[in-house]
Amino acid sequence: MIASAGLTLALKTEKGDRIMDHIVITIARGYGSGGRKIGHDVARALCVEYLDRKLLRLASDASGIHEQYFGQADENPSLKMLLSISKRVQNDNILPPDSNDFISNENLFNYQAQVIRELAKQKSCVIIGRCADYVLRDYPNVVRIRIHAPHALCVRELMQRNDISERASDALVQLTDKRRASYYRYFTGQSWQDAGNYDLCLNSHKLGHENCVELIQKYVRLKTR
Repeated sequence: MIASAGLTLALKTEKGDRIMDHIVITIARGYGSGGRKIGHDVARALCVEYLDRKLLRLASDASGIHEQYFGQADENPSLKMLLSISKRVQNDNILPPDSNDFISNENLFNYQAQVIRELAKQKSCVIIGRCADYVLRDYPNVVRIRIHAPHALCVRELMQRNDISERASDALVQLTDKRRASYYRYFTGQSWQDAGNYDLCLNSHKLGHENCVELIQKYVRLKTR
């Protein structure tokens, strides 16, 4: 049920034991698809916390590493990631401050993943990007969403939003989506666009913004019954 103070789940086993008391929604989004705004409106409709760039500050607080390093690495792959064609060795170990790799992309990712997992254990929220769907893949209280739209319409959206030419907008959409896909592949070994990684894949152009928000809420209610 949806309570005024937030999303409350009442899932119980046959013995009546509570198995879940909150839910987390992760949203992967194509650039220009409106996924960030949809996530924000879902969080507002469900009265839960919306987490986007705030995750960088939380990871900075947890690690003691300056937030600017998390910002520089935020869904922004290095050349090594772009050239990588194989899955990195999955290692969630946090390196100590005296390590030479303390501020490496891998350690920054691990700190961010740690924060995401802790949040998922504590409360209901909407998390944007940051491979959260993969980080929380084994959590039963997670709904994984991907928002996408036709490339031409994403280009048009960016043209209007940023007041730039069609050529510049096209290049920006392609570059941003390539970076997100490479970042995701490097840290998960999977395809960012693979529908099998998500519970729902929504075309924001065909459905419309408000319908996407409504469908996600309906899916959450179905999952919590």
